[in-house]
Parts: sequence; structure tokens; C-alpha cells
Amino acid sequence: MTLRIEHFSELDSTNEEARRRALDGERGPLWIRADRQGAGRGRRGRAWVSEPGNLFITGLYVLDASAGEAAKLSFAAALSVADLIEEAAPGLGPRLKWPNDVLVDGKKICGILLESGSAPGGGLWLAVGIGVNLAHHPDDAERPATSLAAHGVQPEPAHAGERLAHHFDTWLSRWQMSGFAPIRDAWLTRAHGLGERCTARLEAETVEGIFADLMADGALRLDLADGTRRLISAGDVFFSGPVKG
Repeated sequence: MTLRIEHFSELDSTNEEARRRALDGERGPLWIRADRQGAGRGRRGRAWVSEPGNLFITGLYVLDASAGEAAKLSFAAALSVADLIEEAAPGLGPRLKWPNDVLVDGKKICGILLESGSAPGGGLWLAVGIGVNLAHHPDDAERPATSLAAHGVQPEPAHAGERLAHHFDTWLSRWQMSGFAPIRDAWLTRAHGLGERCTARLEAETVEGIFADLMADGALRLDLADGTRRLISAGDVFFSGPVKG
């Protein structure tokens, strides 16, 4: 199937355009790409700086799934970015940090934001928003970032968008046929920090433990020092390094 990709020189945000299209009855699959966003946003309402030359794209799908099940596709989106990077720059070895960060040399190279709602004609509309640092990256002490250009390669946004849409559609097909298991397995093979100590900053507390596994519902399993386990479904995770012993 040929994926539809619409290109705009500027939008408020590609996710917002996808939402408008969904509420107007568009059922996709449709990918929306912009050269620049005036109001790009990331997880937890964070602003997403939209430098020209980077990739800003959102896939719009209507699915027969609950919002909770569709949310697991954030892991498929991360895998798709990793596939894109490995295709554009073999040897970079991108790693995936829970829940949906993609890292190169330990630095963040993309942002992923999934949003959803009830589709007018039935089903769930899902906007898969992805921003990839192709040409530029921000300077941020707490969240170090990088770009493909910093590693000597700079694909054109149009081509990168086409390849990313292709990779995501491949993972979506696997999810539709076999559920979350193949996505989970592939994600774990690229997981950043598996078996390492980490700190999870949650809304009301901070928890420390060993990142032990990715659960079937997408939660991160932390093994705590007292022998208990915690399942983390939402939060920010920071790693302190390998476990000695």
C-alpha cells in the first residue's frame, strides 16, 4: 500500500493538523509533514523546538483498539526511528530509552508524542507525532541531545519522512497481526539501561531500582533494593550506570 504524505511549509503542529483532520472525518492512513512548526510540543506539554532541516511528521490512523492498547505503539514509533537511523547511518547503533526516547551515544535524537480520540465514523483516531533531529539539536544540560548531522550524515526531511512512515507501517502491521509481543522483543534488544540502576521521577514520588524488564502492557519493571518490584507506567527515567557485582 502506498502511504499518503502531505507536506506543508509551516503548521502550528503536525499533531494538531492530524487531530483536525481526524475530527473532520479523515480516517487515514495519512502522514502530515511540515518544514516548520509554530507550536510544536512534546510529552507532558513540553515545547518542541522546530528548527528547519529537521523532520516533523505525524501519522494519522483510525484503529479498532482502545486508547490504552494504541498507546503501546509509541514503542513501535521508537523502533521506526531506530530503523531510520540505522538505514541512514549504519553503525550508529541507536538505543531505546523507556518509554519512547531514541538515543545515539547516550543523547536524545528524537521526540515522540501519541495522541488519540474517538473518530467520528467509529474507532479510535491515533496521531503518531515524531520529530527527528536531522540537521540541528538543542543544547540542554539535563537532557543532552544530538542530531544525525553531528554524526556526519544529514538526510533530506522528505526522504526521511517517507522511510519513517514505511518503517512505522511495517511495525503497525506486525502489531495488528501478532500484538505487542514482537514490538516488545525488538525493543528489548535495543533497550538502553537494561539491567542498570535508574531513578524514576513520578508525579508524587521518586523511585530507585534496577531496570529489569519491559512488561506486556508497556510498563517498566523496577527491581528495588528491598526485593520488591514496582511497575512504572508513566514518568521520567534517569540512569546512573551498570550494576557492579
